[in-house]
Amino acid sequence: MSETEADAVFHALADTTRRDIVRRAIRREQSISSLAERYTMSFAAVQKHVAVLERSTLVVKERRGKEQIVRANLDTLRRATQLLDQFEAIWRDRVVRIDALLAEEASDAATEPPSEDPTGTER
Repeated sequence: MSETEADAVFHALADTTRRDIVRRAIRREQSISSLAERYTMSFAAVQKHVAVLERSTLVVKERRGKEQIVRANLDTLRRATQLLDQFEAIWRDRVVRIDALLAEEASDAATEPPSEDPTGTER
């Protein structure tokens, strides 16, 4: 996924209504009319949300008679998931390295002899 594609996908998913439209489209194809019935906004506003999702290729819209049908583009969703998986792998690697550093530090602290301060008492 290119940076431009990722920007479009995550911009589209940044909105609650658009995420809900994608969820509904994943479950089953939806007409824009049936989607519009679910929200307290105008039909035109729902169309604009669908247009953003379509530009990001998260959904595909096709005309069937008088209806415009929206379906999820699972390929784009998979590619977005792969990108997020890459970020998770980076994060998990960092956690493993931090754990190793902390374990090494704890091991070093356990093997160091106690130091004395100038008053002659141990610390």
